[in-house]
Amino acid sequence: MSDLIQRLRADFPALHQEINGKPLVYLDNGATTQKPQVVIDAISDYYRHDNSNVHRGAHTLSDRATHAFEQARKTVQQFINAAKPEEIIWTRGTTESINLVAHSFGDSLQAGDQILISAMEHHANIVPWQMLAQRKGAELKVIPVNERGELDYPAFVELLNDRVKLVSIVHVSNALGTINPVEDMIAKAHAVGAKVLLDGAQSTAHWDIDVQALDVDFFAFSGHKLFGPTGIGVLYGKEALLEAMPPYQTGGEMIEHVSFEQTTFNQLPFKFEPGTPNIAGVIGLAAAVDYLQGLDRDALLAHEHQLLQRARTLAADMAELRLIGDAEHKASIFGFVLNGAHPADVGTLLDQQGIAVRTGHHCAMPIMEQFGVPGSVRASFSFYNTVDEVDALFAGLEKAKLFLL
Repeated sequence: MSDLIQRLRADFPALHQEINGKPLVYLDNGATTQKPQVVIDAISDYYRHDNSNVHRGAHTLSDRATHAFEQARKTVQQFINAAKPEEIIWTRGTTESINLVAHSFGDSLQAGDQILISAMEHHANIVPWQMLAQRKGAELKVIPVNERGELDYPAFVELLNDRVKLVSIVHVSNALGTINPVEDMIAKAHAVGAKVLLDGAQSTAHWDIDVQALDVDFFAFSGHKLFGPTGIGVLYGKEALLEAMPPYQTGGEMIEHVSFEQTTFNQLPFKFEPGTPNIAGVIGLAAAVDYLQGLDRDALLAHEHQLLQRARTLAADMAELRLIGDAEHKASIFGFVLNGAHPADVGTLLDQQGIAVRTGHHCAMPIMEQFGVPGSVRASFSFYNTVDEVDALFAGLEKAKLFLL
């Protein structure tokens, strides 16, 4: 283990424990990442010292909480290089961000309009568009995926026409690890007048995101997959689009004036943030972003790639292992099945050895069905994982085979 990785591991308290008498090998980062101590401290400090509601408070605690809350918005703006902090909308996570766009931007769709998604999408990027299409009489079109788990780019181009109003695509597949060619896809979609939403839930933790360079219209991600707390997420939207969209939910803070005759709505970003927000979550997310920005992310990405390559090498020597998704361009998500064994049984036997993986359909039933499996075992690596932990995974699989095959 390099000195750098060893130092980083020391920042994450949850990594240093035993499960079933074995040292924890945490390989479920695609579901949620562990939290560094600085994030835990930031949340705790808010509740210990500044706990108060934000905005409109006439006292010091509220002023301090509001300052931290809005400074966090600027931190995230800079993190993804949005043009203005007003383009950062706090949500509960990627799922709510996508639903916000489906309901609010989707309000402008008409019968006969088309929405494009891919066959590898998470359910959160399928079902909202199905429901929108049903409400509006629009058509939902699906970009196919090949046997390696790669998006069929020529088919995507063929599907584009002036009836397509939105392309909603995952940046990195949570089930396959595939990295999609989003820069080219955004440009192609814009050429026919379509807007693009990018699901960044699985990409933001691995490399720098520049929404202006991408020229993406909407970008969504979750704090808990970014070493931050659960229950907080971000929707980035271009200012002109957000200005034109009606509110998604109503309540306090998102209004400018209310009478029984008429209500007028607040300015951005507050138009989309009704009610008391997840203040501690916002502050914790900002602490996670600050932590990440203090690291050499290129070096950490190279380390994650090394972990993935180690897993691929070991998999090649295990005849019973079938990869689920072997795209040329992959993030550090390693999905597989052991032929003849149910994924849930594999996961249980690995847990008995202290190895945490995810099993099931990963909220991506359509792509699992395409691969002909009910689900898969998914090991997802982060920068605090080690080559020894990858080796431990495969040693654990060898033991599991004795019981299952």
